[in-house]
Amino acid sequence: MKILVTEDEPMTLEALGELLRMEGFDVVEASGGEMALKLWEEVHPDLVCLDIMMPGMDGYEVCRRLREKDSRTPILFLSAKNEEKDIVAGLELGADDFIRKPFSTGEVMARIKSALRRAYPEKGSRKIQMADVVVWPDELRAEQNGSGIELTLREVKMLLLLEEKKGLPVSRDEFLDRCWGMDYFPDSRTLDQHVHMLRKKIEGGSELIETVRGVGYRFRG
Repeated sequence: MKILVTEDEPMTLEALGELLRMEGFDVVEASGGEMALKLWEEVHPDLVCLDIMMPGMDGYEVCRRLREKDSRTPILFLSAKNEEKDIVAGLELGADDFIRKPFSTGEVMARIKSALRRAYPEKGSRKIQMADVVVWPDELRAEQNGSGIELTLREVKMLLLLEEKKGLPVSRDEFLDRCWGMDYFPDSRTLDQHVHMLRKKIEGGSELIETVRGVGYRFRG
C-alpha cells in the first residue's frame, strides 16, 4: 500500500516516512501542497497524511482539491492546529481523521490502519490459515485461539511469503527482496529482529516459524 505524506518540517517528514516504511508501507514524501497534488496524480496513493500549516498552498486547500477528484482515498490531517474550529474545518472539507501534534507512533499507526479498514472493507474477506493462526492480510491482523493479534504490513508480507513457500526454507535474501524491496537495504540483523517480534506475537511462534541454519526461515505448517 502507498501512503503520501505531506509535511514542510523536514525532521517530522523524515521521521514519519521512516516509521511507515518500517511498518512495510511504500511512502511518497512531499514538502508542500503543490508537490503533494503533483505526486497524488502520479502515484495514486491508498492514503494521504496531510499537514495544515505549509507555505504556499496549505493543507486545507490540498484536501479540498483532492476531494474534488477523489471521494474515497482516506485523508488524515496531522497538525499542531488543534482547536475545535481547526478540526471541524478539516473534517468538513472531507478529511477522515484529525490527529493532533505531538502524537505517539502507536496512535498514528492505529489511526492509519483504522482509516484503511474503513476505506477498503471489501478487502477484509481475504484470509489465510497458518496452523492455528488465521491471518487477514488486508486488515493487518490475525487471530489465534480467539485472541486478536495486530500486525504490521511488513509482518503480513513475511507471513504471506512463508505461507507461499510452505515447508520450504526461505532464504534471507528472498525475505529482504520480497518484504523490504530492492530500494531498501536492511542487514540480516534487521530480519532477525522482525522474526523475533513476530514470534513474540504468536503463541508458539518459534515452532510455527522455524530457523533454518545458514539459510533463513521456514513455515512448518
